[in-house]
Amino acid sequence: QVQMKESGGGSVQAGESLRLSCAMPGGTDGSYCIGWFRQAPGKARDGVAAIDTNNDEYTYYAGSVKGRFTIPRDNAKYTIILQMIGLTPDDTDMYYCAADVGDRGGNWDNLSKYNYWGQGTQVTVSS
Repeated sequence: QVQMKESGGGSVQAGESLRLSCAMPGGTDGSYCIGWFRQAPGKARDGVAAIDTNNDEYTYYAGSVKGRFTIPRDNAKYTIILQMIGLTPDDTDMYYCAADVGDRGGNWDNLSKYNYWGQGTQVTVSS
């Protein structure tokens, strides 16, 4: 069992920044892909960004966040950061991180690719 724990959410004004952290306290054997997703009540859970250690730490971003959200490549082991700048009220959501352990394949933003999920951290952006 792989544990996932998000932190760093909060309430900010439009234009401000937040830094989310996804920790895997117990670590895992082998390589993995970590995805960040977000979801509003009653809405689908959408992919935001991902980093894939199976693919030389290649990073993926949703079009809506490209240029504003970044996953640094110099993450501490078993901790993945999502740096968010230029936040807008449309970024208000619960943010989740997930791990694909064992290279299950599939697109980075496909929910079924991931076999471990955190409980989420709330991000609220006011105008």
